Amino acid sequence: MRFAGHRAKLRFMVFRTLIDAGSLQALLGTPQLALIDCRFDLMQPAAGRQAFLEAHIPGARYADLNRDLSARVRAHTGRHPLPTPEAFAAALSRLGIGNDSKVIAYDDANGSFAARLWWMLRWVGHDAVAVLDGGFQAWLQRGGSVQSGEPAPAAVDGGRFTPRSAGAALITTAALERTLFAPAPRTPKPLLVDARAPQRFAGLVEPIDSVAGHIPGAVNHPFAANLAADNRFLPAAQLKLQWLHRLGGTAPENLIVMCGSGVTACHNLLSLEVAGLFGAKLYAGSWSEWIRDPRRPVARG
Repeated sequence: MRFAGHRAKLRFMVFRTLIDAGSLQALLGTPQLALIDCRFDLMQPAAGRQAFLEAHIPGARYADLNRDLSARVRAHTGRHPLPTPEAFAAALSRLGIGNDSKVIAYDDANGSFAARLWWMLRWVGHDAVAVLDGGFQAWLQRGGSVQSGEPAPAAVDGGRFTPRSAGAALITTAALERTLFAPAPRTPKPLLVDARAPQRFAGLVEPIDSVAGHIPGAVNHPFAANLAADNRFLPAAQLKLQWLHRLGGTAPENLIVMCGSGVTACHNLLSLEVAGLFGAKLYAGSWSEWIRDPRRPVARG
């Protein structure tokens, strides 16, 4: 009876940042729950789907970073350009997500790919979405059951997904250039934070993109700094202290986050919201779009 009561209570809750594996277990099978597997490997793009087919959380559907959460790469874009809201809405409908769905996203990469879906849903005005803290490994450690194989075609409760007004802010490359390098700088000047690993930010290594380094004036906050040793997010109070130190007096709404291609930057946006700090913008094109034009400045070190 205690479990039944706990499940009934959770059914009326909407998780908007993180959800633990135990709470997800109690929610499985509830109406309008949409569970999305976002596992992906940048070096082996087919690996995430293969892992999904081998074992996934019961009821989950697979969202591919390249196919469902990105548009086609073009000469002027980064590696994972955002689709139009309409194209993304069509992908959400294929995944069984409607405007009344309660979405839980997970991956096996510290939440970085799941956070991309989390942010994109916010972008099209849907905030009933959370990331499974600790991902697929946390589910298995909890003793959660798994399924294998391809699920049946999705049926959307309440009809196709319709984008609403943007609930998350982003900035284009052109706007970023004007903001950072205008002759008369803005007051207060925005803070640009890069989520890549320190070695990539410094330009010491670059395993993916054609140019190493970072945008002049940017500072580094690796997304891995949001996590404890068990790959779960740090407590909200600790995240807040870290971010307030990084912000150095800059208001959260004057923060712009970026990474290599607009994916792991969403992990920083999620951690900011867990910490209760709201209003930061995403530079969706990020480093891989910035370097498309060799005239744009690059810094190293």
